[in-house]
Amino acid sequence: MTVPMPTHSQLLDAADEVGLDLSDEDVRSFAGLLAPSIAAYNLIDTMPDNLPRVRYPRTPGYRPSAEENPYNAWYVKTTVRGAETGKLAGKTVALKDNIMLAGVPMMNGAATLEGYMPDIDATVVQRILDAGGMILGKVHCESFCLSGSSHTNATGPVHNPHKHGYSAGGSSSGSAVVVATGEADMALGGDQGGSIRMPASFCGIYGMKATHGLVPYTGIMPIEITVDHTGPMTRTVADNALLLEVIAGPDGYDPRQAGAVTHPYTEALGKGVAGLRIGVVEEGFQQANAEADVNAKVRQAAERLAKLGAVVESVSIPMHLLGPAIWIPIGVEGLTQTMMYGDGYGVSRPDLYVTSLMDFHRGWRARANEMSETTKLFTLLGTHIRRQHGSRYYGKAFNIARRLRAAYDEALSRYDLLLMPTTPIKAQAMPPAGAPREQVVEHALNMISNTCPFDLSHHPAMAIPCGMSDGLPVSMMLIGRHWDEPTVYRAAHAFEQAQDWTTL
Repeated sequence: MTVPMPTHSQLLDAADEVGLDLSDEDVRSFAGLLAPSIAAYNLIDTMPDNLPRVRYPRTPGYRPSAEENPYNAWYVKTTVRGAETGKLAGKTVALKDNIMLAGVPMMNGAATLEGYMPDIDATVVQRILDAGGMILGKVHCESFCLSGSSHTNATGPVHNPHKHGYSAGGSSSGSAVVVATGEADMALGGDQGGSIRMPASFCGIYGMKATHGLVPYTGIMPIEITVDHTGPMTRTVADNALLLEVIAGPDGYDPRQAGAVTHPYTEALGKGVAGLRIGVVEEGFQQANAEADVNAKVRQAAERLAKLGAVVESVSIPMHLLGPAIWIPIGVEGLTQTMMYGDGYGVSRPDLYVTSLMDFHRGWRARANEMSETTKLFTLLGTHIRRQHGSRYYGKAFNIARRLRAAYDEALSRYDLLLMPTTPIKAQAMPPAGAPREQVVEHALNMISNTCPFDLSHHPAMAIPCGMSDGLPVSMMLIGRHWDEPTVYRAAHAFEQAQDWTTL
């Protein structure tokens, strides 16, 4: 690939886009002035890229049949064996399909990305393999990760393991399913609005969104740098803490990781909750679509923590109810500029740029009609706001998000943890094929109200199964201080060990 000199008409088109009026003489003048810069681009083009080496052998794998994939959770099955020894020796791991596994296809749930083959391993992949884990393949996620349900993947819906035809949650839907069904010991998910915790809630597993920047996002397709998170999804708290212990810490690439503080997370297990102060956030039970049985089960879980020795009190954080509104300008405008017009990365940050993804993803512009309804909606809104209002609302929302963070910090100065329902609802029946756009979108976004505020505030937040209702899991969320994942794990483990949550 080379960068040719722009033609006369191409320069006029560029000038028109930025509002310049150029005469033919101006165009000839600028063309001459551009020549040395175009030469610099072509020098860069001749140089080898500077990407990490892929260390462990693998094959591209295969697309499993429907008989082998009854929930449509798997995208590609393969086997990548890591080191012979390490903390994850004997553990099997599945990867959300926005995480790069070199030489194995990745489509991020989107038809326009199908056929892309990554050329690097994400940092988290390398760390899992170095720790002795075995990767079993890639699992389906929502189209470009823009849904909290599990019905927008281009290959079809991912089904809830407890009730076929019901949502498995999103966007890390396949990750939750293969863990819940025991097909993998562990999985990695991603979380920009709750996409680890929502599927964990709907499928009845443990999902940790750690403090922003604790886990490197390098080699994972971003949505928006200020809300991007990746993290562990497991059937047990011990496995969750173990996987976070392996993948946490700076990698030297990811600019999200300033000031990251790691801990030996497994050492927090078995310490009980005696003396911990837990604030039950009343606003977390006041979402407009809150289900009474979900609220009741989560309040009962809080009472069980009190019986285990924690000090459990009610606390009010009125700004929590504003979290989704604050998230919208940041999430929508950020994803439009970074993931869509920025070809998956955007600019203006020191990162490891995987240019093969950027080149492939550019193709969405010619195939926009194939995008999911949520991707169309957010891209259309982000484009409209940018054209009519610039970036002022993104900036103002970011400023207000600091007040949201401060409101949680104030409560956490008095309590060790905060508690509320992970999702205000249980898994719902997915929209049928051919459902109206309004129904498709409503079912994609009606569960994010409690989770998305903590992607903005960057506090660690964990989904913990706490009961069953109508044959579906219910989940409580514990939120901790920045970098204090150990206290979250301490309480989660105590609750887990006290009883079998499926009997509650």
